[in-house]
Amino acid sequence: MNQDLNTLLNKINTGLENLALPTGPKNLYDPIKYILSIGGKRVRPMLAMLAYQLYKKNVDNVVLPILALEVFHNFTLVHDDIMDEAPLRRGNETVHTKWDANIAILSGDVMMVKAYDLLSNAPEEVLPTLLKKFNTCAQEVCEGQQKDMDFEKLPSISVEEYLDMIRQKTAVLLGFSLEMGAILAGAPTKESDKLYEIGVNLGLAFQLQDDLLDLYGGEGFGKQIGGDIINKKKSILITKALELSTNNAELLSTYNSSIEQSPNKVSIISSYFDKLYVQKQVKSMVLEYEQSGNQKLDALTTSEEGLLGQYITQLKSRVM
Repeated sequence: MNQDLNTLLNKINTGLENLALPTGPKNLYDPIKYILSIGGKRVRPMLAMLAYQLYKKNVDNVVLPILALEVFHNFTLVHDDIMDEAPLRRGNETVHTKWDANIAILSGDVMMVKAYDLLSNAPEEVLPTLLKKFNTCAQEVCEGQQKDMDFEKLPSISVEEYLDMIRQKTAVLLGFSLEMGAILAGAPTKESDKLYEIGVNLGLAFQLQDDLLDLYGGEGFGKQIGGDIINKKKSILITKALELSTNNAELLSTYNSSIEQSPNKVSIISSYFDKLYVQKQVKSMVLEYEQSGNQKLDALTTSEEGLLGQYITQLKSRVM
């Protein structure tokens, strides 16, 4: 019998709480325990468990290798926060703020090592495949992060460049999470390939939705409205606007100005977006990725996709 979402989430959280970590040096291991304890939806291990349950029932046999996904994801967050100089993560101090950057770098490094240690608990017959695919995924995540940083120095980028960047930085890990669950369960390659594509489409849709919510989510969203505009971030909104606009020089000049230079920057840029129907265009892109993922989910040969579909539907109203 398949286990429900709450049961699976409890298994993930219990597994993370009970990770075999040394007691010292405290400044190396306490930050790891801290970042893993301050929340998160555990989306990636949940997807892996749900994919596993499409083919086999007892996830207890694969909890440890699946936890590698969450440890790796949090490793990327620790290092990303240093690069972004972010003071908060999930409403709490970031690791480099609570300790310092050097400690955060080293603790992050150990988390990457721990991810491989957890992955090594996979059954021997699938471990070589998982290692190869994990390495490819991890490398792509790093490539995506580098592209994101490179884009910050450019006046503008294309929609295609932006989609390629978020596919690597965010979507491929969701794809691998679903693929990993299927591989652990011994599913046919055709099935694990489909699940990978479902995850990639899910990741793309969520990141585009996140970009929309930054401007159109309202006060209840819990973020500063128009934060991406204020910080001159290359979101899908500005990249799509530049694709549609006939006056890119004026649009870029305003977008790349500081909030001190242009105090009404958010409202001015929002007006540009409204005239170009950017929100409608991006919503259409989100729907397209969601529909593509749903079609691939429906095409799976297993008849057990109900709980996975239910979980994906729940996630659509949230942010990654």
